[in-house]
Amino acid sequence: PAQDFCLGAAHEVERVLASWIRMKVSFVIRTFLLHVFPQVPLTEAVDPVELEDYLITHPIAVESGPLRDLLEFPSDDIEVVYTPRECRTLVSAVPEESVLRLYLKYLVFRYHKLGTGFNPNTLDKQKERQKGLPKQIFESDEAPDGNSYQDEQDDLKRRSMSIDDTPRGSWACSIFDLKNSLPDALLPNLLDRTPNEEIDHHNEDQRKSSRHKELFALHPAPDEEEPIERLSVPEVPKEHFGQRLLVKCLSLKFEIEIEPIFASLALYDVKEKKKISENFYFDLNSEQMKGMLRPHVPPAAISTLARSAIFSITYPSQDVFLVIKLEKVLQQGDIGECAEPYMIFKESDAAKNKEKLEKLKCQAEQFCQRLGKYRMPFAWTAIHLMNIVSSAGSLERDSTEVEVGTGERTTSGDEACNLTSFRPATLTVTNFFKQEGDRLSDEDLYKFLADMRRPSSVLRRLRPITAQLKIDISPAPENPHYCLTPELLQVKLYPDSRVRPTREILEFPARDVYVPNTTYRNLLYVYPQSLNFANRQGSARNITVKVQFMYGEDPSNAMPVIFGKSSCPEFSKEAYTAVVYHNRSPDFHEEIKIKLPATLTDHHHLLFTFYHVSCQQKQNTPLETPVGYTWIPMLQNGRLKTGQFCLPVSLEKPPQAYSVLSPEVPLPGMKWVDNHKGVFNVEVVAVSSLHTQDPYLDKFFALVHALDEHMFPVRIGDMRIMENNLENELKSSISALNSSQLEPVVRFLHLLLDKLILLVVRPPVIAGQIVNLGQASFEAMASIINRLHKNLDGNQDQHGRNSLLASYIYYVFRLPNTYPNSPSPGGSVHYATMARSAVRPASLNLNRSRSLSNSNPDISGTPTSPDDEVRSIIGSKLFHEELALQWVVCSGSVREAALQQAWFFFELMVKSMVHHLYFADKLDAPRKNRFPERFMDDVTALVSTIAGDIVSRFQKDTEMVERLNTSLAFFLNDLLSIMDRGFVFALIKTCYKQVSSKLYSLTNPSNLASLRLDFLRIICSHEHYVTLNLPCSLLTPPASPSPSVSSATSQVCYQKIANMFELSVPFRQQHYLAGLVLTELAVILDPDAEGLFGLHKKVINMVHNLLSSHDSDPRYADPQVKARVAMLYLPLIGVIMETVPQLYDFTESHNQRGRPSCVAVDDYESEGGSMISQTVAMAIAGTSVPQLTRPSSFLLTSSSGRQHSTFSTESSRSLLICLLWVLKNADESVLQKWFTDLSVLQLNRLLDLLYLCVSCFEYKGKKVFERMNSLTFKKSKDMRAKLEEAILGSIGARQEMVRRSRGHAFGSQENLRWRKDMTHWRQNTEKAEIEHEALIDGNLATEANLIILDTLEIVVQTVSVTESKESILGGVLKVLLHSMACNQSALYLQHCFATQRALVSKFPELLFEEETEQCADLCLRLLRHCSSSISMIRSHASASLYLLMRQNFEIGNNFARVKMQVTMSLSSLVGTSQNFNEEYLRRSLKTILTYAEEDLELRETTFPDQVQDLVFNLHMILSDTVKMKEHQEDPEMLIDLMYRIAKGYQNSPDLRLTWLQNMAGKHSERSNHAESAQCLVHSAALVAEYLSMLEDRKYLPVGCVTFQNISSNVLEESAVSDDVVSPDEEGICSGKYFTEAGLVGLLEQAAASFSMAGMYEAVNEVYKVLIPIHEANRDAKKLSTIHGKLQEAFSKIVHQDGKRMFGTYFRVGFYGTKFGDLDEQEFVYKEPAITKLAEISHRLEGFYGERFGEDVLEVIKDSNPVDKCKLDPNKAYIQITYVEPYFDTYEMKDRITYFDKNYNLRRFMYCTPFTLDGRAHGELHEQFKRKTILTTSHAFPYIKTRINVIHKEEIILTPIEVAIEDMQKKTQELAFATHQDPADPKMLQMVLQGSVGTTVNQGPLEVAQVFLSEIPNDPKLFRHHNKLRLCFKDFTKRCEDALRKNKSLIGPDQKEYQRELERNYHRLKEALQPLINRKIPQLYKVLAPRIRNRSVFQQVLPM
Repeated sequence: PAQDFCLGAAHEVERVLASWIRMKVSFVIRTFLLHVFPQVPLTEAVDPVELEDYLITHPIAVESGPLRDLLEFPSDDIEVVYTPRECRTLVSAVPEESVLRLYLKYLVFRYHKLGTGFNPNTLDKQKERQKGLPKQIFESDEAPDGNSYQDEQDDLKRRSMSIDDTPRGSWACSIFDLKNSLPDALLPNLLDRTPNEEIDHHNEDQRKSSRHKELFALHPAPDEEEPIERLSVPEVPKEHFGQRLLVKCLSLKFEIEIEPIFASLALYDVKEKKKISENFYFDLNSEQMKGMLRPHVPPAAISTLARSAIFSITYPSQDVFLVIKLEKVLQQGDIGECAEPYMIFKESDAAKNKEKLEKLKCQAEQFCQRLGKYRMPFAWTAIHLMNIVSSAGSLERDSTEVEVGTGERTTSGDEACNLTSFRPATLTVTNFFKQEGDRLSDEDLYKFLADMRRPSSVLRRLRPITAQLKIDISPAPENPHYCLTPELLQVKLYPDSRVRPTREILEFPARDVYVPNTTYRNLLYVYPQSLNFANRQGSARNITVKVQFMYGEDPSNAMPVIFGKSSCPEFSKEAYTAVVYHNRSPDFHEEIKIKLPATLTDHHHLLFTFYHVSCQQKQNTPLETPVGYTWIPMLQNGRLKTGQFCLPVSLEKPPQAYSVLSPEVPLPGMKWVDNHKGVFNVEVVAVSSLHTQDPYLDKFFALVHALDEHMFPVRIGDMRIMENNLENELKSSISALNSSQLEPVVRFLHLLLDKLILLVVRPPVIAGQIVNLGQASFEAMASIINRLHKNLDGNQDQHGRNSLLASYIYYVFRLPNTYPNSPSPGGSVHYATMARSAVRPASLNLNRSRSLSNSNPDISGTPTSPDDEVRSIIGSKLFHEELALQWVVCSGSVREAALQQAWFFFELMVKSMVHHLYFADKLDAPRKNRFPERFMDDVTALVSTIAGDIVSRFQKDTEMVERLNTSLAFFLNDLLSIMDRGFVFALIKTCYKQVSSKLYSLTNPSNLASLRLDFLRIICSHEHYVTLNLPCSLLTPPASPSPSVSSATSQVCYQKIANMFELSVPFRQQHYLAGLVLTELAVILDPDAEGLFGLHKKVINMVHNLLSSHDSDPRYADPQVKARVAMLYLPLIGVIMETVPQLYDFTESHNQRGRPSCVAVDDYESEGGSMISQTVAMAIAGTSVPQLTRPSSFLLTSSSGRQHSTFSTESSRSLLICLLWVLKNADESVLQKWFTDLSVLQLNRLLDLLYLCVSCFEYKGKKVFERMNSLTFKKSKDMRAKLEEAILGSIGARQEMVRRSRGHAFGSQENLRWRKDMTHWRQNTEKAEIEHEALIDGNLATEANLIILDTLEIVVQTVSVTESKESILGGVLKVLLHSMACNQSALYLQHCFATQRALVSKFPELLFEEETEQCADLCLRLLRHCSSSISMIRSHASASLYLLMRQNFEIGNNFARVKMQVTMSLSSLVGTSQNFNEEYLRRSLKTILTYAEEDLELRETTFPDQVQDLVFNLHMILSDTVKMKEHQEDPEMLIDLMYRIAKGYQNSPDLRLTWLQNMAGKHSERSNHAESAQCLVHSAALVAEYLSMLEDRKYLPVGCVTFQNISSNVLEESAVSDDVVSPDEEGICSGKYFTEAGLVGLLEQAAASFSMAGMYEAVNEVYKVLIPIHEANRDAKKLSTIHGKLQEAFSKIVHQDGKRMFGTYFRVGFYGTKFGDLDEQEFVYKEPAITKLAEISHRLEGFYGERFGEDVLEVIKDSNPVDKCKLDPNKAYIQITYVEPYFDTYEMKDRITYFDKNYNLRRFMYCTPFTLDGRAHGELHEQFKRKTILTTSHAFPYIKTRINVIHKEEIILTPIEVAIEDMQKKTQELAFATHQDPADPKMLQMVLQGSVGTTVNQGPLEVAQVFLSEIPNDPKLFRHHNKLRLCFKDFTKRCEDALRKNKSLIGPDQKEYQRELERNYHRLKEALQPLINRKIPQLYKVLAPRIRNRSVFQQVLPM
């Protein structure tokens, strides 16, 4: 019989057969396919369809509707839009005076609205799609209401604990319970005889109604890096701001208020020694104080009244200080004198010092009137910004008050500083430092600031000026109102001009900031630094410098362009520096800010006039006397002059025309200070978007401008360039662009690129010759772009695209001849203006006009010069054509540079092409005619060479090639939108071909294959990917030109169905991209694909991603359309069927992961091993569908029969969800036709897949979500990532880039945010999150299972239709049963039961005759659901169960099989389920009874009575469970109960077996592996008994006798004999275990459990029974495994010698009526090894204390016999004693090893010391000992962990016997320590110390003195006396040996210790000598026969 064919042998044969069949089948199929069409292996690309031609030749009949949109791209696919440039300010910054016009629009073209690249499934989108999901009800979530359940439990606990001796309660009572319970609702029409077709239709309608449309909305996206196809839209170019800080100045108060004080604020960076912001001037004076200055100050403009400012900090650091400087009106006296009053007067003393103050006020008024327009330095202070920010950040209040004293201690260190999110703080600055007249320079300031950070700051010692300055500091709001730019323009949202404004303060960044100019800014800052008039004759002491910006030399030519400070007009014509009293060489600290005119001429200059101010009012002395002049011309050779100057100062007014020359030029007849030496230091800084301030850029722009204007010669620097030299100069200036500074290059980037592009498109005409600058410009562009890439790597996205360049292409670039509002052709021919002259400023994109009509070169403008005539003949070139040409022809370093940044040129080319089509109105032209042949050839050449580069360089330049690869893919993706698509497909094929040919030769192809996956994934992210695949086309030429497309069925007749389901050549040609995707999948997942397994996740993610995006795409929402899309993926089913052996086995994790606990042990044997069906057929891996015979490709070098590498869980899950999506959306009729064509083998394969899907998408349950700790998840993820990285090796360059782009790029924030959403389980698992997760998971589980159910129905229909292949129905049933066993929603179960009923009614024989195993399973599942807490599930399950009985009865008028199965199932349920509720099951039983009563058809038969019997019987078993529930918390009691129930089934072998299994399961749960193994051995013995009754086979065990060696307890299984039960009876011993295979399975499990328990000797005994069986079956494979395991077991015995621990034993006695049955019972408990007495005591005390109340329970602390009369009857007592195994001397011969002494134990012993007067301990001579020996009813280990004590005996030892025992023990310890190998000196010394070194009482000496000093009077004690004497003799000998041994072990440091020990030993020996030598004469007279003395207890320790 088949079942005797042992499993192991079966597998072996399967494997051989499989490989043989695989070869055969693939050969047949390959030859068959070759006849149909030429085979192209999967590793080669096929020729694509000519898409444009195809669409013309196959017009589609559909007029409109969703399908129509699948056929062609929409007409508005590409649009070109003008985006207005954002302007922050209310009026434009560009000055009116100039003739300039900035283009205020960007030209952007857009496509891609959908498609995977632009529709990432972000979490928010998912959430959106998940709205309105119904809540699925799962039993696992519906936990019983906690409280009521708990009360019931407590109540049960308090009840008496007695158990009836039989596990049966009284019949009558249980039937009464049943009769009184309520049934669930009955299903209508259940008992009607409806035709099967009708039932099917009804079921299908029910199943299909209100299903969730989008499967992927329920499935989290696979966790991957940023999807490679996602290109972020670059940010619009905009003005740069750092982190912005709002500073509000609230008040400034001094101790005395006598005069106005003026303040300014600025930021300084100490480390960089740089001022990092311009000054902010503010005025906090009272109106009264301001009044003192009235004559000098014209009315103030509102912009100068600002008291709050916004500072921008790009590089915040710990080194930034906010410096506040104060000035006051100039007065007589140095700073110290003027500051004195502020230091000495206190506000509190105002009344006291009234007169002095009046005097001071009076003086101040005089100075204000006279010197009101001059200032003097007064005081300063600094605030360490980061201290404020960080302290404000850490405090809890809304805003913080911070006091800042002098020289506050500051922290240093470069922590990253964040200014965007601290809490606003209000600072009060209380101390100012007075300014030192000789230390005003910035250099001095940096020293002070550095000093402030030191703890012992010098500044602290200075006397401060006390004052109160209050400032608010907070992060600046996003869009503050009433804001002025540094140019004083109003920023948008400026509702009212009268409101006091906030000033934006210009930043001077500490380091370069690389951002292109987008706004007009043209400012000049002048910093007078120092003046040296030491050598000037005449009086010049109080010096001020007047600064003016002049446009001519007349004094009236001063321009009003100097910004005012505070409380003054907005602009003035002059500015004065502060005066340092009586100082001839003063330092200055002024900042003069000037608004530069847009147009500068040679006459613009800065004029400095030096004055001496007389502070004292003297007769006829003027207020100011000019003492010197100097100037700086603004332009030098056309360039702005800036930088550090050290100027000579003239003593007299400069002469005429001075402004054109520099003061350094020695003009004749002029007098200079100090002989024309430089005496005035001044710095000039420009912040300008007009002046590049870079010589190379200037030169290039100037030359380009000269070309425009035809202005020759050109003056650049000191050169004059004539027209004939222009060409060379232009070329050299282009190549010199490389030398320019990066910062200005970036600032003028847009302009620079525009100019270079212009030179390419319109070669200039120089001296009548056309000069082709294409190559030079291309090179320059390539080098600029590479510079940006190298130097600004923080600015790149994941594809290495620099954000500045990307936004240039996206927003700024446009074809030079497509400027909007350009004049008509023939207007002026300025084609690219670059002004430098008076008319136009340098460096702006100026007014450009279109030179010629591009579309028609004949219409030229009226030529205005000979050059223009030449140009009108050429016309202008098209940029993309020129670019492609230049790229193809370039070589060497230029080509390398272009490759490095290929993305830039590709994107530029695409944008140029789109603009060209748009402006030439060709967007509607047929794609074939859009571009000339020449250009197409260039593109082909370009793509081909670049593909060649990728293939040849991918190992060397990994990072570059990754970028190149993605750039190429994006380029082709773009081309699909604008060019002939067939042509682009051909390009894709070209790339494919190059890669394929290279892959052949590689040993490790995964890197290159990975690149190809990226390439494909990007191409497939095209918005119209589906359309590109021709989803409506037919695979074979149709009969009529335009078939209808109404349904897929109509097509089926036109083509071989298989072609749609396999990767045939027609499929791959027609559905070109889908074909490529699926081919990649098939090739990479092929188990024989060498070296590609690292790419599994990647290729699976690609497919997952595509399907997911189709799923959510609104264009494909219509089911008809979705079916079309699904058709593109039909071969996916076959590909996945191929991978079954590699998929992760979700069914395995199932058992550990908390499957519904109903499943009995026997269940997961059938499922746990391998879910793949056991037939030989299933082992045939290679033939799932014909197309999948693997191509004879380079990948198949594998050795056959190699182990498959399994996929990860995540990959497997992704694959399976893709499979379900195709099954859900594909046309059912097409699927059915295909299923009909499949072989039984392939259908079984498919069913296996579905089986796997059930486990894979099983609902996890809320509790799991709560437990799912995000951290553990993260950990595993990191590990996985690391592992993959290690496997893939160098593939990480792109990831590296992704990581970098996430770092500090300005543009990467949104990417970051997007990533965060993607992480699988977010950190915050709050309640709502968990609810939501559970809701989604529940819906996914339900939908997935419903799809599986739909598919099963289709499979069943194919069986019905073909009337063959019944053999696969078993597989269908298996999947159904598996799905019932999993955690399912009520909704699914309802449909599942309906399908199951239909299946049973269609094929009843199937269940009751063929699949008997399945019948048992079905009963178990149905019963499990009959006990569900959800009534709808119970209704359906009861109905199914009733119909099952009914059908079984109708087949043979008896339903013994179902009866037996149901009874066993219930027992199994009851035994293993934790949360089993008998109340619910009782209802279901009642429901079944009700059906039986209402079933009119069978009323007359015996059926109703049989049902009733069965139900009552089941109810009895239920009653047992109630008992078990009571003891759920008490493991020992629970096992006892199960033991009794099992005993009760002694004559029902199946049920006894079930209960033994239940016990084994319970033990395993608690890790009692030895007990679990015993249960399994008992089960095996039981099976053996029955097998030996059934048939006599020599090699099988002869009943349980054979198992005696494993356990002596096992004989109890022989209690059954023929007369009790006949094994042949129907339904008896029918379980799967009562077979040879079952027996083998049990024994293997037992061996495994013994091994886990560490009892390896028992493993050997078990295998002794197994080996003969395998030998008889010639199963070499199994035997090899067994001997392997035996070898392992024996080597463990060897290795663990001396380290093994089995169990610890305790005697536990229960006393007190509260214990019920347990009263006065004694047990031996087996506890885990090394359990301490305290532990078991704590456990039992805790458990029973909770049950009876802690005050009722008492633990008896001693081990004396308990006297029942002395105990309190109202209390419960427990006595716990540690016991040791006890063996008689004769037993010790057999019990040699540790295992022998710890196995098969029935006797235990414990000792109790006592004295005759009742105390426990006394003197040596009165110390007795009681030994108690217990015998148990069974030997340990047994099937329970506590066994009753059945016999007790006691032995009493007299004091001398106690002494003998002690001495023997000591001697043995010494002997053991001496001979231990390896020696343990510590142990030896410890024992020695206790033996020799002891001076304590009761040491050996005292023992000898007490017992040996006199010969006893009682002759009975003679022998004891003698024995003790001999013991001492032995003892001294052993001490000597030990000392000798110790001497050999010790080091020199212990010599003294050794001597001490030896001295002690000799002392002891001397003292013992006389005692030992005294013999008792009587004993030596006659040699009396020796009597064995029972009372001497000799314990032999292992030596």
